[in-house]
Order: sequence, then structure tokens, then C-alpha cells
Amino acid sequence: MDHFESIIATLLEAEGYWVRRSFKVNVTKEEKRQIGKHSIPRPEIDLLALHFSNNKVVALEAKSFLDSPGVKLAQLNEEHEVPQGRYKLFTSERYRKIVLSRLYQDLIACGMANSKTTISLGLAAGKVYQGKSEPIREFMEKRKWLFWSPEDIKQKVTSLADRGYENDPAIITAKILTR
Repeated sequence: MDHFESIIATLLEAEGYWVRRSFKVNVTKEEKRQIGKHSIPRPEIDLLALHFSNNKVVALEAKSFLDSPGVKLAQLNEEHEVPQGRYKLFTSERYRKIVLSRLYQDLIACGMANSKTTISLGLAAGKVYQGKSEPIREFMEKRKWLFWSPEDIKQKVTSLADRGYENDPAIITAKILTR
């Protein structure tokens, strides 16, 4: 488990989501052929966040990129017939449709969703290239996808300091840094 993913999971839980980490989607051989990659491993969603009261699941990718240039809008904006790169779910419509459809079926099969559950995509970015979060936010909102920028994450982590004591590294760290 990536520590950044763990922090994002804590933030999601603070907002009322139940979180499942590293969820493998069981695409079939036929679906792999439809995707255009016959031998791909099962797709893995970094974080599945279920909000019971909204009956909504967010399939969230967590990209820290703290010591790299960061998430680039140009890469998110690419379109690929056959999935490739870091943002496959965002850049390949066929792949996204097949994986999210299969995810929905998997969640129903294991009792984690029902016929009214909706699924959407999300991205939590620890760093954005040249600090240009707003164009990425606009891109994501246009598609009705969730986006947490580094600024959003910082604000959400800071607000953890106001919570009661919990033995969680992110909450403890927030309390230490804000006092």
C-alpha cells in the first residue's frame, strides 16, 4: 500500500466514504480482446470509495508524483484506442467503459452495490505540473469526474487536525503540523 493512497483513503473516510484499497477488476478474456490487449493483468483501482447515502462509488486513482513534474493535463487529455500510459481509465474510452462496467458487475456480485449504484472516476494528485490545477479541475468537472488537487489535499489534511484523536498517521501528523 502506497502511503499517499493511505492518506487519500483517510481523507475520503473523513468525508463519509467507505474505502477499499487496490481493488482488482475481473475482466474476462473476451473483454480483454475487446480492449485490444489479450494478456493484460486484471485492472487495479487504487481506491474504491463508496458513499452509502448517495449510493455512489468513485473509482479513484491516487498519483502522488511528489518528486516528479506532476500530473500533466496534456497526458490526461490524450485519447487512445488501446489503453496505454499512466491514465488508462481517463484516456481510453473503450477501456474505461469495459472496466467500469465489469467493476459494477463485480461490486454487485460481492454485495457492495445495487442496481441504483452509480460509478464515476476520480483523481487525487499530490503534485500538478507547474501548479496548473485549475485547468485539470475544469477538464475533470466537464466529465463529471472527481479531482482533488494538491491544494485541496493540503486543505483536507489540515482540517484533519480539528478532528478528535484517532490513531491514524495522517491525523496525528496534521495535529503536529498545525500546533
